[in-house]
Amino acid sequence: MLQVARLAPKLLGEATELIRAFLIHQQNSDGGFRDRDGRSDLYYTVFGLDAFEAIQADFPAEKIAEFARSFESGEGLDFVHLCCLARCWAGLTGSQTRAGVECPFRQEILKRVENFRSSDGGYHPKQGNDSGTAYAAFLAQGAYSDFGRKVPEPLRLVQSLKLLETSDGAWQNERFLKPGGSESRATVGSTNATAAAVTLLRHLDLPVNDSVAHWLISRVHPQGGFLASPSAPVPDLLSTATALHALSGMQYDFEKIKEPCLDFIDTLWTNEGAFHGNWTDETVDCEYTFYGLLALGHLSL
Repeated sequence: MLQVARLAPKLLGEATELIRAFLIHQQNSDGGFRDRDGRSDLYYTVFGLDAFEAIQADFPAEKIAEFARSFESGEGLDFVHLCCLARCWAGLTGSQTRAGVECPFRQEILKRVENFRSSDGGYHPKQGNDSGTAYAAFLAQGAYSDFGRKVPEPLRLVQSLKLLETSDGAWQNERFLKPGGSESRATVGSTNATAAAVTLLRHLDLPVNDSVAHWLISRVHPQGGFLASPSAPVPDLLSTATALHALSGMQYDFEKIKEPCLDFIDTLWTNEGAFHGNWTDETVDCEYTFYGLLALGHLSL
């Protein structure tokens, strides 16, 4: 994702400097980046760090490392923030401005990630769950990849994803349960879960049916951008970025939707140097700013 996001400045031009200024403003004195309430958060720190890398701007790596070190090996972190800790260290270690920053807790962090393995071979944000989620599988694979490791028992992970397939040819995020607890295959997929599954399968060098690309491209709104689901009222930037990333990974030609998608992203841009998440979103943050960069990177090709 980061490699593609680095192409965004080709379309942004001088506006890239506005993004740099916005990112600087989003960093708190403890080195972390602000969530939507202004508090330092590992989740938003990852997006701030990746956004800086995407626009290839210098950033205070040691200050961010100081924030990351405060979490040590991640004891007490929930699953999402644990994976964000891994991603944060990977961003610092791989940065040209890292000034010798290294993660001293790699093995311990990955051991904690395995505590969230579900009974079906996937991963779930809550420990001890019987079934995994598409999002958690994506995050876990990312944590291992960030530390240069392969996810253990990948075939069991793929089997878990198989159970998340929907009857319309996509993926849902979680297993569908009928009232009373009986299980049934969901009929409608989710754009982000499908994009996560496609990206994960591609990382594992496994094929994806061409029909999935057609399902994703069917989520394009007439005014550009992608819907989070077939019933979503408006497109959003997260779905747009992840869908474009998945389609690109499948080598699908989305030339016909480039202009509408660029127009949609333009409606979310603000001269603060950031992007809103959708047409109803009134707040800007590092997360959606990175997704704007990722989407623009794909659309610049």
